[in-house]
Amino acid sequence: MKLSPLQKVRYQYNPKLPGMLRKGISEICVKNGDATQSVADQEKIQALFPNTYGKNEITFQIGKNTAEAKKQVVGVILSGGQAPGGHNVICGLYDALKAGNKDNVLYGFKGGPSGLLEDDYVIFDDEYIDSYRNTGGFDIIGSGRTKLETAEQFAVVAEVCKKHGITAIVIIGGDDSNTNAAVLAEYFAANGTGVQVIGCPKTIDGDLKNEDIECSFGFDTATKTYSEIIGNIERDANSAKKYWHFVKVMGRSASHVALECALQTRPNVCLIGEEVAAKKMSLAQISNYIADSVADRAAKGWNFGVAIIPEGIVEFVPEFSVLIAEINELLAGEKTEQFNALPTWKDKYAFIEAGLTKESMAVFAILPESIQQQLFLERDPHGNVQVSLIESEKLFSALVKDNLAARKAAGTYKGKFSPLHHFLGYEGRCAFPSNFDADYCYSLGYNAFMLIQYGYTGYLSKVSNLSHPAEEWKAGGMPITKMMNIERRNGKDKPVIRKALVELDGKPFKYFAEHRDQWAVETCYVYPGAIQYFGPSEVCDTTTVTLALEQE
Repeated sequence: MKLSPLQKVRYQYNPKLPGMLRKGISEICVKNGDATQSVADQEKIQALFPNTYGKNEITFQIGKNTAEAKKQVVGVILSGGQAPGGHNVICGLYDALKAGNKDNVLYGFKGGPSGLLEDDYVIFDDEYIDSYRNTGGFDIIGSGRTKLETAEQFAVVAEVCKKHGITAIVIIGGDDSNTNAAVLAEYFAANGTGVQVIGCPKTIDGDLKNEDIECSFGFDTATKTYSEIIGNIERDANSAKKYWHFVKVMGRSASHVALECALQTRPNVCLIGEEVAAKKMSLAQISNYIADSVADRAAKGWNFGVAIIPEGIVEFVPEFSVLIAEINELLAGEKTEQFNALPTWKDKYAFIEAGLTKESMAVFAILPESIQQQLFLERDPHGNVQVSLIESEKLFSALVKDNLAARKAAGTYKGKFSPLHHFLGYEGRCAFPSNFDADYCYSLGYNAFMLIQYGYTGYLSKVSNLSHPAEEWKAGGMPITKMMNIERRNGKDKPVIRKALVELDGKPFKYFAEHRDQWAVETCYVYPGAIQYFGPSEVCDTTTVTLALEQE
């Protein structure tokens, strides 16, 4: 395989570890912290996790290693969507294993959790690992979205572990994957298998964080990648001076990506789903808000601009959520076949009109026909609308266009509006990791081995103090159950890790809110440029604006 010059050089990059992990495995000891409890529903969570609930948080520090000396055979899986830096988690885990004992073994199970169920694996060696250091993607073993959640699956995994003599499993994933890790750890503990389970926090969406997990890995690289593109689009807009660009970015359940990209690039408009929900904003109010920026800029002779739209924005709009719920009910069971059998869109529209409430039909009627039809595309496995298929960037540009037409008819707007559309998603998930993510991920993997060596299970690998130089980072672990609460999923109460939404009273959003009125009217664009890997630390090793503001 022919390598790019950058890839060749990145193989040689030596990731930075937290200071207490640099002394060598034999000089790392444990400091116990406080006992923990779940963020909510304590009695229910404790009842579900009697063997792993309430454990202490721990921190690693310099001192004599008191862990039991034994050979470790560890399995690792990548679970869920890709995020930059996943390869380095595995590389850090491998290097720590070998530093602890050259006879330790690392199994990589292919294709995510299904690799564990199907016993499909590779045994890592130096040559294999070295060809993936500091690179993007999950192609080292692949990923998957199979959930480990049934007793039958756990029994299969236990047999696979027994077959290979595996002493621990490391699950690299997001909130759902680490919820599964906690459930698997409880099963192993309850059945005396002796197999430990450790999780690592991954998601570019940024919604797996709390007071302990300052950020999930991949968020830094993905948002810098998107911000480079948005900055390029802003520069093009400012050059051509005739287009409004509507840019949708990833983040269905939270708007962290949109907010970070806005902080990096200063667009004219950025919607934050959590604010939309808090203010109970309607589609008309949102389109009016964007149209105000378009009109104010047009009054200055600037018929161009940039708007950032979170992927899941429509789910935060109360009236739209009600509409979705009614559509799901409208097409429940055999009604889907009845609807699909109707010959024309006119017939289907009449069916819809007869089945929706007056209020939801009023919302449906203002949608562009293309968006109306998207609401009736293929359903998810539960028969529900797949909101992620809705082209919200096109929805809002169409609503704004209608709004401006009404203003023009009333004589209050004389500008031109030519929208262009972009969706930034896959472009950021497998990017070359930034120095921050390369260092952070390597540290998470290295730290995961320390948790294994000291016998912990049901813990998440934790590296904190991340807004400071890596030398000052702190490493340790926290019980996954600390992050959990009970939520209703598919008609059942289930223990899950609570998603972290954008905090409207947090420093990042407050900074954005203080400046957005100026950005809406003026041209304040910032052009971040490409991720830098070489040069001054203030250029190459900085983390996100979000984290810098949160840790001020």
